[in-house]
Amino acid sequence: MTNDALLNALSQLVSEGRNPETMDIDLLSSEQILVRMNQQDSLVPLAVEKVIPDIAKAVDAITDAFKQGGRLLYVGAGTSGRLGVLDASECPPTFGTDPDMVVGIIAGGKDAMFKAKEGAEDDPVLGAQDLKDIALSDKDVVVGIAASGRTPYVIGALEYTNEVGATSVALSCNPASDIANIANIAISPVVGPEALTGSTRLKSGTAQKLVLNMLTTASMIRLGKSYQNLMVDVKATNAKLVARATRIVMQATECNKEAASKALKETNYDVKLAILMILTGLNKAAAEKQLMQQEGFLRRAVDGDSCSH
Repeated sequence: MTNDALLNALSQLVSEGRNPETMDIDLLSSEQILVRMNQQDSLVPLAVEKVIPDIAKAVDAITDAFKQGGRLLYVGAGTSGRLGVLDASECPPTFGTDPDMVVGIIAGGKDAMFKAKEGAEDDPVLGAQDLKDIALSDKDVVVGIAASGRTPYVIGALEYTNEVGATSVALSCNPASDIANIANIAISPVVGPEALTGSTRLKSGTAQKLVLNMLTTASMIRLGKSYQNLMVDVKATNAKLVARATRIVMQATECNKEAASKALKETNYDVKLAILMILTGLNKAAAEKQLMQQEGFLRRAVDGDSCSH
């Protein structure tokens, strides 16, 4: 794209507009700048709320993909790519998932996480190639993340997603964006111009983070990875998480610390199994069978056992 064409494209984007509320931001004190930024940030959850029906469509598609052995793949460049990698990396410790179940792909590779490689975003072929390199299949869901909605790398990735027959999702902060027009599902929270013109790591980045939180958390809940509002598939891989696992068992069963610790040791720190054993009195083998019959849904396993008595 020529420089003139790019200038014209940017001028059409809501996220690139000048914010009338912050035209004097360079004259303000530190506290006044922060107040003005905070006022702008308060608009973000409202923008996300308006697109919840679209987010729900994506959650349903992701949940269905997981049930079929498919993956959730985030693709983005710069800040958008980093947010995808961040959300993906949080899933294994939080939900006990395989690291290959939710994957973040950033233009320019791992080095781009720590040092900007903004030129990498200009290559649509690279976006498609990165998906080919991890053997994208029609069971997968690809979420292309781009605040502008016009990043060539993301466009290339989503076009290849459609070719393969996988589910394509666009997450941008501009309505009727290029990626929204390409994808099967478009999520477009419109947060308006940034406090600092064009700095889309601000409101746009916050909106993207909120949506990504919703996509993975809601999908994991739909898969049975919570009991009530407790993270019962958390992996106790360090001292803090061992303490969290103990606390979760205590909260779910109202037992004391000793009982929780005993059950966790007996189940090799399987929080879900420990809770089921305490609540139902089942031994480990019977609890494992019950949980398997209920496809890992702890509430159903607990209710099923209480109904059988």
